[in-house]
Amino acid sequence: MDSNLGRRSQGSRCVALVGPYLSGKTTLLEAILFRTGATRRQGKISEKSTIGDASPEARGHGMSVELNVATTDYLGERYTFLDCPGSIEFNQDIGAALVGCDVAVVVCEADEKKIPALQLILKRLDEIGLPRVVFINKIDHSSTTPHTVLEFMQPASSKPLVLRQLPIWTNGIVTGFVDLALERAYVYREHAESTVVEIPAEMKPAEKNERFAMLEKLADHDDELLEQLLADMEPPRDRVFADLSRELAEGQVTPVFFGSAEHGNGINRLLKALRHEAPTVEATVKRLGLKGGAGATAQVLKSFHTASGGKLSIARVLSGELPDGAVLYGAGGQEARAAGVFSMLGTTPTKLPKAALGDTVALGRLEKINTGETISTIKGATKQLAVQKPAPGVYGVAVSVTDRKDEVKLTSSIAKLIEEDPSLSLEHNANTHEMVLWGQGEVHLRVALERLQGKFGVHAKSQPRRIGYKETIKKSVQLRGRHKKQSGGHGQYGDVTVEIKPLPRGSGFVFTDTITGGVVPKQYIPAVEAGVREWMVQGPLGFSVVDFTVNLSEGSYHDVDSSEMAFKLAARLAMTEGMPQCSPVLLEPIVAVNIHVPSDATSRVNQIVTGHRGQLLGFDGREGWPGWDTVKAHLPESEIGSLIIELRSATSGVGTFVFSHDHMAELVGRSAEQVVAARKAQMAG
Repeated sequence: MDSNLGRRSQGSRCVALVGPYLSGKTTLLEAILFRTGATRRQGKISEKSTIGDASPEARGHGMSVELNVATTDYLGERYTFLDCPGSIEFNQDIGAALVGCDVAVVVCEADEKKIPALQLILKRLDEIGLPRVVFINKIDHSSTTPHTVLEFMQPASSKPLVLRQLPIWTNGIVTGFVDLALERAYVYREHAESTVVEIPAEMKPAEKNERFAMLEKLADHDDELLEQLLADMEPPRDRVFADLSRELAEGQVTPVFFGSAEHGNGINRLLKALRHEAPTVEATVKRLGLKGGAGATAQVLKSFHTASGGKLSIARVLSGELPDGAVLYGAGGQEARAAGVFSMLGTTPTKLPKAALGDTVALGRLEKINTGETISTIKGATKQLAVQKPAPGVYGVAVSVTDRKDEVKLTSSIAKLIEEDPSLSLEHNANTHEMVLWGQGEVHLRVALERLQGKFGVHAKSQPRRIGYKETIKKSVQLRGRHKKQSGGHGQYGDVTVEIKPLPRGSGFVFTDTITGGVVPKQYIPAVEAGVREWMVQGPLGFSVVDFTVNLSEGSYHDVDSSEMAFKLAARLAMTEGMPQCSPVLLEPIVAVNIHVPSDATSRVNQIVTGHRGQLLGFDGREGWPGWDTVKAHLPESEIGSLIIELRSATSGVGTFVFSHDHMAELVGRSAEQVVAARKAQMAG
């Protein structure tokens, strides 16, 4: 039977720490680093002394806003831990980071209210097939039994949850645990390794029942173990650990541990489980479908731009080894040379001569290599691993510089931000002539702007983005436009008659001519159309005009004084006088929205939609997501701005949506008046 037990991996491990916001992932990282001797003291978030979350933005907001990377040694083996942000606003950029990991530790609390947030994490791990263990943190603050915890957690997990420990309670306080695989009891010691004790007599019946339940779940994937249980035979301990290791690696079970990261409890047991039971880099390479060969292969998990040292690419070596100065090739065959290989402990790099199999390191100045690329020392030698793309932006603001000399630097600096965090995106809106920065929420964009200033020295300001309103007409009119001017020498003469008519919604603009007898020479007809098109950029209400047709029906010209410019000006005159007579109306963009929320929040979300002038189209269960709904609606684009803020408030931070332009609709009444007044004020300013 294949197992990690009794054998050591050829390479180091890469472990992702994931979980809902405020579950204690960064504190767990600190506890691990202290326990393994990487630090002399366990840092605290409240004291701003942690290895992770060391950036000014993270400490300023008191939360993880980017991936933290820390490498340490445990019992002679090397481990790199990736502490992933828990907030839905910041965890969208970790899709590439998870690809190269061996296992994920899902950090959560024994709190039923946080199950939807936990489900988001577990669903993402399912989609990439990453094995995982669960670490129930803050056990010292919980009075819920493990049995109860597993009951409300199991619906969130597609894999069977297998309890590995039982807590020992003393006077209402968790003082230790019983390991169900080892059949040993341990008593916690503050920030130290637990002490082995006898299993309390009163716990032995519960221990026996829970151990049997654990073995039953393992036996679902091991016929020989099932036969032993049916025959009432005690399976060998080695076989139990072999099954735990194999079934974890194959994604058949999810072992569940618990402890208190703040007090360092349960840390050693978790580390030993990772050492003996978690998949190795060889198993990860097999799971990813990579084949060995000449040269070295690595996966780029994350990119950082440092203030002084340039770009750093966090990469996991999946075959061979990477020496300093290695020439690497990216997805498109582009070449880059690694200017340094570094082991990372938070923001502190330590130079290495090379990176071996399994190592997760920072490679210096791979300027042409992007996050998520699979790189190799041999051009075209490896396939590209599939990387989860971040969700599209749900909150956007218009950005501009406070100092005009920073205009060029703004675009290049935002490009670096997006390289660091692909869940950001930049839109150059042709309708509103704005640069719009999109992200996953209000705080997400606030942090991005702080980074622009703090890291790249660009002082940028933001304001609500403009909406791409347009206008159209409801009536037809026929009008003459005549441009005549004499001022010595050749004069100017252009004379046109145009028919302006509305078209069905979505038709755009159509220009035709029915000129007969050459009253307007053919060479001047394109100038008439050009004049109309120039005018329609800004109609009577101040917005571009759509869904109408203009037909050139009559006109006259002068042999000497007529010109293209004269006919263009004549067309503009006709439009200026004619369009206000066509009953212009304002059009606002309507977007189609799919809102994903836990089912118990659906009624509140429906109210939010209607409160934003939205039209509900219905809702249904979200496919593949038990306990979630998808609400479909049409919503004015102007109402999208604050939707995500209210949605997150109504769903404990987990609701989200995707939207796309659907159609333009008439806007009348006071709302239209306010939009037009604001436009006129803007033009006057």
